[in-house]
Amino acid sequence: MKNVYTVAQVNSYIKNMFTQDFLLQSILVKGEVSNCKYHSSGHLYFTLKDGKGAIACVMFAGNRGGLKFHMQEGHQVVVAGTVDVYERDGRYQLYAREIFLDGAGQLYERFEQLKRELAERGLFAPEYKRPVPKYISRLGVVTAPTGAAVRDIINIARRRNPYVQIILYPAIVQGDQAPASIANGIRALERQGVDVMIVGRGGGSIEDLWAFNEELVAQAIFDCSVPIISAVGHETDTTIADYVADLRAPTPSAGAELAVYDYSLLQAQLDECSVGLTRRMKLRIERDRMRLKNGRIRLQYLSPAGQIREKRTYLAQLEERLEDRMQKRIVDSRHRLSLYVEKLKGLSPLDKLNQGFSHVADPEGRTVTDVNRVQLGELLTIHVKNGRITAQVKEKEEWKQPIGS
Repeated sequence: MKNVYTVAQVNSYIKNMFTQDFLLQSILVKGEVSNCKYHSSGHLYFTLKDGKGAIACVMFAGNRGGLKFHMQEGHQVVVAGTVDVYERDGRYQLYAREIFLDGAGQLYERFEQLKRELAERGLFAPEYKRPVPKYISRLGVVTAPTGAAVRDIINIARRRNPYVQIILYPAIVQGDQAPASIANGIRALERQGVDVMIVGRGGGSIEDLWAFNEELVAQAIFDCSVPIISAVGHETDTTIADYVADLRAPTPSAGAELAVYDYSLLQAQLDECSVGLTRRMKLRIERDRMRLKNGRIRLQYLSPAGQIREKRTYLAQLEERLEDRMQKRIVDSRHRLSLYVEKLKGLSPLDKLNQGFSHVADPEGRTVTDVNRVQLGELLTIHVKNGRITAQVKEKEEWKQPIGS
């Protein structure tokens, strides 16, 4: 008996066949909208039909950001998405990623094709992106000379920094002549030597913005040596120029803010730096003054003149100390001398003579202290306080000293 499959197995097999089909994974389908329902969950359910057939379609809430209009019954649209099988019911449907009103579908296909070609050639490579300078003096603008875009760029640039020079190249930004005009504007401002360039225009349909999807404009942006900010349409609009440019701005106003640094912020930073620098300079000057003062003191101390003054002062102190010591020594010596004088006075024979004592000497001049050393009849000399007396020994008597004395 041949193999028997379940319904789920058959649906899964068919789903795999759809998944492996490259054409069905990225397809553009054109038709009329019918049975259009906006579900409370945010999903959009509708049927796409033409004179010979119909296909069920769904756009999930996560993809609704790509829908730029409110879809209604009878609209002729082009749906970009994937054809896949819903396994539970066993029916296939178109899962929409983007929906365009009919006429934009071919442009979208051209957009995707050129995007792939330029990406393969490296025009989107990040290594070729030039950094946008933070501070500029000349801003180049390639856009229409009238309209909200140029007014917004000029107003915001002047408000952020009135000293920035704005050079406008009045380009054609819509129609058959627009790509060449935009490319010429980029090259002209490059020759003018601007610091950065804004290339863009206000919002519009894909047809209105198509000039910024042309290869001529993309190549001009890539070849330009000046950093370019792409500012085309609204935030949801994306063009080839956005991929090639060095920086993408969601709107022309945002492009001006990215290109021109806010002067008031810079002035505030400079003022803050000035205050800090002044404070540090004052501290440095005060510290250097203190070092200079200390150096002057050290120099005065270590200089030859200072050394001489120091030595002279030291010598004067030594001289004073020496003189004090000498005076003290003299006083002490005089005091001792006085003591010696008084002591000598106590021992002086003259003082003794003045007190009534006398000095007896034999003929040889020796002091007579013992009666046994003189002879009777010898002449003795007796010294008194005011002269001398010569006497002859007539008699002598020896005193007997008492026992125990």
